[in-house]
Amino acid sequence: MKRLSGWDALLLYSETPNVHMHTLKIAIIELEDERLSTGAEFGVEEFREVIRGRLYKLDPFRYQLVDIPFKFHHPMWRENCDVDLDYHIRPWRVAAPGGRRELDEAIGEIASTPLDRSRPLWEMYFVEGLEGGRIAVVGKIHHALADGVASGNLMARGMDLQSGPQTDRDYVPDPHPGRGHLVGSAFLDHRRQIGRLPGLIKYTADGLRRVRRSDRELSPELTRPFTPPPTFMNHMLTAERRFATATLSLADVKRTGKHLGVTINDLVLAISAGALRALLLRYDGAANHPLLSSVPVSFNFDPNRISGNYFTGMLVALPVAVADPFDRVRQTHDAAASAKEGFQLLGPELVSRWSSYLPPAPAEALFKRLANKDGQNKVLNIPISNVPGPRERGRVGGALVTEIYSVGPLTAGSGLNITVWSYVDQLSISVLSDTATVDDPHEVTDAMVAAFEEIRAAAGPA
Repeated sequence: MKRLSGWDALLLYSETPNVHMHTLKIAIIELEDERLSTGAEFGVEEFREVIRGRLYKLDPFRYQLVDIPFKFHHPMWRENCDVDLDYHIRPWRVAAPGGRRELDEAIGEIASTPLDRSRPLWEMYFVEGLEGGRIAVVGKIHHALADGVASGNLMARGMDLQSGPQTDRDYVPDPHPGRGHLVGSAFLDHRRQIGRLPGLIKYTADGLRRVRRSDRELSPELTRPFTPPPTFMNHMLTAERRFATATLSLADVKRTGKHLGVTINDLVLAISAGALRALLLRYDGAANHPLLSSVPVSFNFDPNRISGNYFTGMLVALPVAVADPFDRVRQTHDAAASAKEGFQLLGPELVSRWSSYLPPAPAEALFKRLANKDGQNKVLNIPISNVPGPRERGRVGGALVTEIYSVGPLTAGSGLNITVWSYVDQLSISVLSDTATVDDPHEVTDAMVAAFEEIRAAAGPA
C-alpha cells in the first residue's frame, strides 16, 4: 500500500461527470510487414498476451484505488491487485475507410467515458479497420496514476525501449486493507504532515519574497492579479469529447526554431497562439487580449519513474492579438521566459506541496461546483503541453510503432486541450475538445499547421 500524493489526489478530486481526468496515449502500429514475413495474425487476443507478459514491469497497471473511511485522508493505492485483461483491453473497429478522421472520431468516443474507480484506472483499445493494414492502440490512463514524464517512461517500457525489471516475476495480489489499518495509517501520515509544515511555510514565504522583489509581468495587459479573458472555449463543459490529430516534421520545426533563436517549446506556444488567434477571429470576431495558457512543467525527470505526478502549471500569456507571425514568435518567447522566471522565483513545488494539505471532501465539493458553473474559468483559458517522446522507434509484439499521439484532459471551464508529443522525426499534435467549443476539432489542428507554415514563411530560408 502507498498513499497518493496530494497532487495525485487533487487530480481525482477534480473529476466530475463532465470533467474526465484521464489522459490518452495513441500508438499507430504497422502490421503488414510482420504478417507477410511470419504469416501470423496479431489480434486483440495476441495483444492481451503481449501485455500479460509485460505486466511485471508496468506496475501502475496493477494499482487499485482504496478510499479512506470518512474521507479522513487522501486515498491509497493497493499496489498488486488482480488484473482482468479481458476487461481492460478491448476490441474496437473504426468506420470505413479507416483514415485519420475515422480514427480520431473513435478516439473521441473512447475519451467520452470516465474510468471505473473500482478497477485499476486504465483501459486499452485495440483498434482495427485502419487503412494500409495498420492498427492503433489507444491507452486511457487516469492522470492520478501518472504525469507526462511517467507516462512516457511507462510507454517506453511497453515498447521495450526501456528495460525495467529484468525477470518476469510472479506476484501475489495484496490483501484488502482493513478499516482500522486505513484510519491508523492516515492518522500517522497527518502527524508527519504537521511536522513538515514549518518547512513548507518557509518555502512559501521565501518564494513570495522573491516574487515581490521582481518586476516581471506576464504581459503589459496582464498584471497581477490577473484574470483570463472570456472566449468561445471557456464555458461549462459537455461530457462528450472530440479528438483531432496532425503531424509536423520535427526537423522542420527544429530548423525554424534555430533560425529564429527560440526553443521548440517557444515555437509550439507560438504556433498555438497563431491557431488560437484564427479561431478567436472566427468564433468571437476579435482577438484583442492575450490568452492565459497553463503549460505543465515537470520537476522530476527520473527515467525510471513510471507513476505519480511531479509537475506544476506555468502560466504563459499568449500574444493572440499580434497579427505579424514573426512578432508573435518573439513576444511568445519573451512571455515564456518571463513566466519561467516567475515560476522559478515562486518555487516549482509550491502548489504540489500545499496540495498535500487539501481536505478530500471540501475539495471534491469545490470542483463539483466549478464544473457545473456556466461561466468563465478564473485561472486559465487553455492548457498546452509539449512533451518530448522516444527518440527511437518502438515495437509491440514485434510490430513497428510508426506514430504516437498524446493528449491531456479538459479542465473545468476550458473546452480545449492542445498536447504536442515528439516521436523520432515527428511532432505529433493532438487536440481534445468537448461538443460545445468548436464545430470540428480538426479546425484547431488545421489552424496549427497553417500557423507553423506562416511562421516558416515569415522566418525566411533556414
